[in-house]
Amino acid sequence: MSGFPWLTVLIFLPLIGATVLFTVKDASVRLVALGVTVADFLISLPLWWLFDASSDRMQFVESVGWIPSLSIKYQLGLDGISLPLIIMTTILMPLCILVSWHAIETRVRSFMAVLLIMESAMIGVFCALDFVLFYVFWEAMLIPMYLLIGVWGGPNRLYAAIKFFLYTLAGSVLLLVAILVLYFQGGHTFDILELSQRTYGPALQIWLFFAFFAAFAVKVPMFPFHTWLPDAHVEAPTAGSVILASVLLKMGTYGFLRFSLPMLPDASRLFTPLMVILSIVAIIYGAYMALAQADLKKLIAYSSVSHMGFVTLGLFMFNIQGIEGAVLQMVNHGITTGGLFLCVGMIYERTHSRQIADNIGLTKPMPRYATFLVIFALSSLGLPGTNSFVGEFMVLVGAFLWSKIAAALASLGIILAATYLLWMIQRVAFGVPAAHILPKLRDVNLREMVALVPLVVLIFWIGLFPNPALTRMHTSVEKVIARVVPASQETASALRQPAPSTRRALPTDVDVPISREETPAPRFADIATKEHRP
Repeated sequence: MSGFPWLTVLIFLPLIGATVLFTVKDASVRLVALGVTVADFLISLPLWWLFDASSDRMQFVESVGWIPSLSIKYQLGLDGISLPLIIMTTILMPLCILVSWHAIETRVRSFMAVLLIMESAMIGVFCALDFVLFYVFWEAMLIPMYLLIGVWGGPNRLYAAIKFFLYTLAGSVLLLVAILVLYFQGGHTFDILELSQRTYGPALQIWLFFAFFAAFAVKVPMFPFHTWLPDAHVEAPTAGSVILASVLLKMGTYGFLRFSLPMLPDASRLFTPLMVILSIVAIIYGAYMALAQADLKKLIAYSSVSHMGFVTLGLFMFNIQGIEGAVLQMVNHGITTGGLFLCVGMIYERTHSRQIADNIGLTKPMPRYATFLVIFALSSLGLPGTNSFVGEFMVLVGAFLWSKIAAALASLGIILAATYLLWMIQRVAFGVPAAHILPKLRDVNLREMVALVPLVVLIFWIGLFPNPALTRMHTSVEKVIARVVPASQETASALRQPAPSTRRALPTDVDVPISREETPAPRFADIATKEHRP
């Protein structure tokens, strides 16, 4: 380990903060929790500026022997794929504390401690470079989320918490089996970087792919493993819904990108049609289900199924546009859907109802609230100028390069998203309210504004200036593509060099016509990424 241990501090600062919470007075619990999450966010910011976008290697690496007899190490690092996810996590956690300021009145100390423990586990998942360490953080997320739903959730919280726990645990068991197989087949090491460079037989890759798929598809969740999600969202407190939608769902897609694609390239290519079909079904099915919802939380929950379908679709296109769009959309979904859940939580505090019929015509009594709600909804449907437009557009471009039919079917999800979100806005923001409700509603206060404004800034910053994020992830994504499709790296290198003059290399007395194949033309992929190519 050399240099300042940025990642260790990021992971263990919230854990230390959770311990400190049990030593302070009741009146200071919320302030201490907020201070810890803000400090963690400030510590994460230098990573964005110090990150070397031209390198495809892991950066800020920390490696210390943990259990040498089993080659288990405490090994951390990040690249252009995990960096934006870590920053997003540290941004959202202070907002979760703020939105829970008055919403949680019972067992406040325990609630804040659970949130901080959750933050440590989530950051650890994105940083871990040892499979055992990754699995420890992966499992460590289950208990805090189970407690958030089961202790501070709604009337059916126990049912939702147990369902969430069982679904996720079933996938985790198969993930553990896959890790052990990789350990014995990959040279008795748990090092993720080393295992990503090994070559495995086709039959073994297929079995390992399905084991990874069971763990990651449940977490995304992909169709038809999504049934736990609406129940968990409806019963979870607002902070739990934000964490679940914005961060936990990304663990599944991150797993596909970090493990399935580079470690199992042959199986990933083999099952690409299956993943594309499931993704398109999720996009359309989730959107149609959102159309039928009368509960605001269920509407957003099913919209998450649809939007995450775009992410898995982009990941398995194996081109730069698709995967970069998918990674960007992971962040976009966390920002936009997190904002929508914050808005639902705020109106629930006032009306004590999540039903659309009980929250109609909020523009007149709550103009600031209605403005935020409309911005988040327009971002979610992919309005040009917002962050979701950039991510979804890149995914559709990647899908178009793979299959025009797949791109056309996926585009239906955007149309349906506009339908259910505009329908929701029409009623909640601009409908005719009941006369007796108007005097009782107060607009968002300063604390709530502080929780919402940063997300609005990110929506327009990424929507108008996506290049900083795309630049940082570009070389890491290229490395994944080169692993899944080995020829792509050689082709990309050849395209960067000037085409050789074939006629000069030939004898003067030989006249051989030059075919089109001998002078490769620039590809759309290179033109589209020229601006942010390191």
